[in-house]
Amino acid sequence: MSQTVKTSQTLNSLGFDKAPADTRVVVAMSGGVDSSVCAAMLSREGYDVVGVTLQLYDHGAAIKKAKACCAGQDIYDAKRVAEIFGFPHYVLDYESKFKDSVIEDFADTYLMGSTPIPCVRCNQTVKFRDLLDVAKDLGADCMATGHYIQRLEGPEGPELHRGFDGGKDQSYFLFATTRAQLDYLRFPLGAMNKSETRKIAVELGLNVASKPDSQDICFVPTGKYTDVIEKIRPGAALPGDIMHMDGTVLGRHRGIMYYTIGQRRGLGLPDGSGADPLYVISINAAENRVIVGPRDALMRDTVYLKETNWIGTGAFGPDLDGRALAVKTRSTKAPVPAKFALEDGNIVVRLDSAIDGISPGQACVFYEATDKASRVLGGGWITGAGLSDSAVEQGAV
Repeated sequence: MSQTVKTSQTLNSLGFDKAPADTRVVVAMSGGVDSSVCAAMLSREGYDVVGVTLQLYDHGAAIKKAKACCAGQDIYDAKRVAEIFGFPHYVLDYESKFKDSVIEDFADTYLMGSTPIPCVRCNQTVKFRDLLDVAKDLGADCMATGHYIQRLEGPEGPELHRGFDGGKDQSYFLFATTRAQLDYLRFPLGAMNKSETRKIAVELGLNVASKPDSQDICFVPTGKYTDVIEKIRPGAALPGDIMHMDGTVLGRHRGIMYYTIGQRRGLGLPDGSGADPLYVISINAAENRVIVGPRDALMRDTVYLKETNWIGTGAFGPDLDGRALAVKTRSTKAPVPAKFALEDGNIVVRLDSAIDGISPGQACVFYEATDKASRVLGGGWITGAGLSDSAVEQGAV
């Protein structure tokens, strides 16, 4: 339901012109403290809450890793919250969809020499596509999640903004949210910090109040992602050459899936391979080679993208040439100044200053070019990076 037109009536906390009791909200419940507080808060406010938890991978394996999202314990915890507050809760078996949309892509991306972000693919497909359709089938006015990101009304409709808690902001992982999805989604925790969330969990008597945050990839029960790749792509770890960027073969690698751009440790090179520390500069999947070199060889200022999503004002295209913005090329990095540029008729991102660690398979997320870089304008999947002639002339390397 659109929220772009406001009437003279009083809007409820989710932006609808009706009482909370007349507003049905499907809450995506992972079983963690964030989604549990989200559902409990809305129920306490009087909303018609329906909780939904997705079983995303083998239930038996999940139980062995209780800290993972949507594991066996998590399903129980979500159901317990629903029982306490008296709203219906459903568990949907999405194992097949999750495998096809997320796990298969995860493995293939590593085998192409790139570094995937499965959480983005999960939000982009299973959660904000498939689960959102379920919410609509249940007659919900909106779907709410426990993400730390803000949905704010702008002059042209809802806008996506970074979470108030900078340390928990999840905007990087939600860059693929479309305008239609944003119109339907709500993020009740976006203006809160994590300490407030845990405090509310205690006040509400939730047994997940002190539950630790999930740190690892949810479908990797052993904590070793390479085990998952070997399981679904047997024989994928093919040994090959580790080559210095000057063409010298320095050693052998166990398989390109064990390496990522910018990696320094665990290269498996013999002592004396170089006076200076060596880093993974690039991965040549076609020739099964890992290319290493000095840290300054990682510097790049041009980012090439695919599957670009745009939720900013206007259309994404040549008219954006020269527009200033801020971008994040890793979830842990702060936004840096950049501009859109046309290169061979295609839109690319040109950073104001070269940085290291830009890796294919990661995301380049666009933010409004303001001091706070708050508004999310979209983003795309990184296919490669380069160094412009001007950056070379200015001594970037």
